[in-house]
Amino acid sequence: MKPLYHHAIAESIGSTETEVMATDRPLCVIVGAGEGLGVSLARAFAHDGNDLILIGRSVEGVTKAREAAQDAGANVEAVQADARDAGAIAAALGPRGGEAEILVYNPRGASTFKLPLEVTAAELTDVLALEVVGALAAAQAVLPGMLVRGRGTIIFSSATAALRGAGRNLLYAAGKFGLRGMAQSLAKAYASKGVHVAHVRLDCALDVPVIKKMMGAQYNREKTADPDDVAKSYVWVHHQPRSAWSNEIELRPFTEDWTF
Repeated sequence: MKPLYHHAIAESIGSTETEVMATDRPLCVIVGAGEGLGVSLARAFAHDGNDLILIGRSVEGVTKAREAAQDAGANVEAVQADARDAGAIAAALGPRGGEAEILVYNPRGASTFKLPLEVTAAELTDVLALEVVGALAAAQAVLPGMLVRGRGTIIFSSATAALRGAGRNLLYAAGKFGLRGMAQSLAKAYASKGVHVAHVRLDCALDVPVIKKMMGAQYNREKTADPDDVAKSYVWVHHQPRSAWSNEIELRPFTEDWTF
């Protein structure tokens, strides 16, 4: 059986000149800051006045997110690390994790469509490491500081699979069910301490390169969600007044046929 953690080493990307400096701007951490929604999130939270620590598995993807955030005026530190590795996440954040006002957990795993009898224990372990173990590691890195300050926002990117299983998609459903349960548990444990925890279900296809490739000739922009618009909703969640917080948010384009 594969080990639960992959023991990847977190490595900074780019020169030290791009690293986050001590400023009066709040700090936002994005795990899964790759091409697509990750780039949009980095740009949106930079425009909102935050400095950023960006963590991604792909050097190319996290570099694009870093450039987008820098263009929006943020100080940025970009780190390559695998979200499946709790140790790498902890190493990537280090003591800076305690300064974070915002955490967005947004990694994306591979799509694997199999009947339940075809799923291996190693595959399930890998998915849970990404969707649940890595998410908890990221939350544990930022929560102590948030609790001391009495404020903070943690947002988990999720999907409709968090509410229903599928005959050929046990792996994705199991991971997202676990993520949703953890998000609710964190909210119940720490909302009264000032930490806003939200689980965002994307009931849609995002208008990103990988989706365009998958859809091929069936691609229709109006049937997808613009990642920049999705990112704006994440920023809106962060700014919700504490007397009216949401734990569950669902986003879909106006053309979506409500698959759930």
